[in-house]
Amino acid sequence: MKDLNLLCSQVRIIAHHAGEYLKKERKQFSSTKVEEKSAHNYVSYVDKAAEQMIVEQLKTLMPEAGVIAEEGSGSHSSEEYCWVIDPLDGTTNYIHDMAPYCVSIALRKNGETLLGVVYEVHRDECFHAIKGGKAYLNDKVIQVSEISTLEKSFVALGFPYSFKSYHPLAVYLVDKLYGSSAGCRLLGSAAAELCYVAAGRFEARVEAFLGPWDIAAGAFILQQAGGVVTDFQGGNNWSNGEEVLASNGKIHTEMQALLASFNENRT
Repeated sequence: MKDLNLLCSQVRIIAHHAGEYLKKERKQFSSTKVEEKSAHNYVSYVDKAAEQMIVEQLKTLMPEAGVIAEEGSGSHSSEEYCWVIDPLDGTTNYIHDMAPYCVSIALRKNGETLLGVVYEVHRDECFHAIKGGKAYLNDKVIQVSEISTLEKSFVALGFPYSFKSYHPLAVYLVDKLYGSSAGCRLLGSAAAELCYVAAGRFEARVEAFLGPWDIAAGAFILQQAGGVVTDFQGGNNWSNGEEVLASNGKIHTEMQALLASFNENRT
């Protein structure tokens, strides 16, 4: 196993290379090259090519590591180490030439995350962290905000592709947060928004029906910045992406209560 600081630096370079490819292809991108994996869930040749590029470069760093990647490059079975990769988080944004969109890479050892890198291409911002260390934006240490009430909190929401299942909760959250918080936003990139919570730009983010690649790196970076990530009940069953409540920790209980009240009103 390499030194984590050195490995993180190398992964940052790989993320930047992938980001440069995304930026270059965006200038000549055609929507005719977009496929629909499921309703409103898009993928393009850019996602696939960027993922192959990332996987090949990571394999040179750690040939023994498995891979979990959104578009299916590589494989993971019983390997001790595993890369968790989203080559383009925010594909819909990318297709429409909107920000943010990111390259997201995390490394796990037997399920425990060791490092995370999220490169937001449009703003040229690289968020990164290693186990036992601090969280960084480029080379500057970042921390979650000190805001401790929902009333003063800026909250990021995610609307997943499983819209029929999530629609009631989405409507409920907008109804409860609009006018009762400092504001809510829907930016379209879980990886970026988790890092924005880590940097104190948001106080919380809520979404469900994600994949592990969407959140692995961003959630880890947020934790290293002093934040909290749980499932909607406050438990640890979030790393698969099915339920993700992320916050600065100071409004977590209040956000959890908001989600609990939704379930109570439905019964």
